[in-house]
Amino acid sequence: MELLKQKIMSKQKLKAISGKLKKASKAHAGQAEQIDAILAKKSPALKKLSASCKAAAKRKFKVYPSAYANMWAAKTQRQGKC
Repeated sequence: MELLKQKIMSKQKLKAISGKLKKASKAHAGQAEQIDAILAKKSPALKKLSASCKAAAKRKFKVYPSAYANMWAAKTQRQGKC
């Protein structure tokens, strides 16, 4: 829980710093754009599983949801097989 709060706080701090850099000068505006680009990127691990991959995992494994089934579904989705 603490780590999550720290991540949220750090994102808020980076957004505040980015806003101040944009107002400072043209040289700092470039730095602000780089910070904004980093904040905008999302982790591929946070993508939701597609319905077809979930269904395939349910057919393949006896127990769903399970770590093995979710891992397999995520792997096959990345490979574009379902």
